[in-house]
Amino acid sequence: MMQYEEKIKSLGLHLPDPPKPVASYVPLMRSGNLLFLSGMLPFIDGKLAYTGKLGDKLEIEEGKKAAEITLLNALSVIRSETGSLNTVEQFVRLSIYVSSSSDFTDQPAVANGASDLLEKIFGHLGKHARLALGAPVLPLDAPIELEMIVEVAAMGYNERDETVRTC
Repeated sequence: MMQYEEKIKSLGLHLPDPPKPVASYVPLMRSGNLLFLSGMLPFIDGKLAYTGKLGDKLEIEEGKKAAEITLLNALSVIRSETGSLNTVEQFVRLSIYVSSSSDFTDQPAVANGASDLLEKIFGHLGKHARLALGAPVLPLDAPIELEMIVEVAAMGYNERDETVRTC
């Protein structure tokens, strides 16, 4: 059985503590077996790791790195809700907003930072539908905002590790 948090460590990465909301919302809502994550930003220790627009202040590789950091923040929120990333059944959809200059058109390449890392960690479960959209500005001058929909195992029972959880 794959231990996804161990896979993250084997890639030289770690899950941070879940980021705190920056306004009046909750990080995720659960409806049945679906988690709907609010927009995540590329925070490290409560500070944005990158700011500015792609095609202006930032290059594609910096945008990809910001997308990876943002994805790790999202995964930490999932773990805080479910207790383990091993509860993930399928990543359904990622929406990735890229703050970009008016002539920047490589939003999909930037979004690949999150998509590719998700597949490295979760294999076929990491494949997902996706939106990569340019935005003139994002909250706090962040270059990336990511939201996602994730299907997880039913509450109380996780077939992946055959343990009963009390919720």
